[in-house]
Amino acid sequence: MITFSKVKNNPHILGFIKQSEIVLKNQGYTNHGLAHLQLVGDRARTIAKEIGLSKEEQEMAAMCGFCHDMGNFLGRSHHHYFGALLFYQVFKNEFPIDKLSIIMEAIASHDIKEEKRFSHPISAVLVIADKSDVRKERVYIRDLREIRRDIHSRVNYATYWSKLKIDKKQRKITLTLKIDTKFVPIMEYFEIFTERMNYCRRAAKYLGYKFGLLINNFKLL
Repeated sequence: MITFSKVKNNPHILGFIKQSEIVLKNQGYTNHGLAHLQLVGDRARTIAKEIGLSKEEQEMAAMCGFCHDMGNFLGRSHHHYFGALLFYQVFKNEFPIDKLSIIMEAIASHDIKEEKRFSHPISAVLVIADKSDVRKERVYIRDLREIRRDIHSRVNYATYWSKLKIDKKQRKITLTLKIDTKFVPIMEYFEIFTERMNYCRRAAKYLGYKFGLLINNFKLL
């Protein structure tokens, strides 16, 4: 089986990611390009390692994290399905079908619009790695007036510190955020992220963990 390093340097994968970044940036979305995907890939591998998955599964989790948003150039609504199918097209001759299926399922399952039951830890790991990426750097726009017009941009821009911690002894995964409440009230975070945090709770529960949320030193989950 090929490595994460080979996946993230594959010209087809990089081409899909670049085109998706162009499309989403033009549509006014936050960053779903290389910066986001590298972070999610690294975070997925870290989570997989911390919860005791095998080295092979750690690599697979990293691959899923890096490739999960690459289908966006084909359509935002079904980008998770497109991403899974693109991964198959590129790597169908380089993975055993059982491993390939796990990766495809994880990519296809990361979107919260789909009410799916988890069937493999890698899918749950990807959800947590992806949905926990909230930070100022994801906002492309630099004009504060434009940022204030869009709630997703406002909340990400106001989040100046973010950390995900895995406590193996307490079996708890905690996302800690620091938000500038002079720029955006904390309630706006919940307006757009409640569904995502609930998905993280489901994912953590499947892994045998609890999911916690700490914002500005206040425990909210």
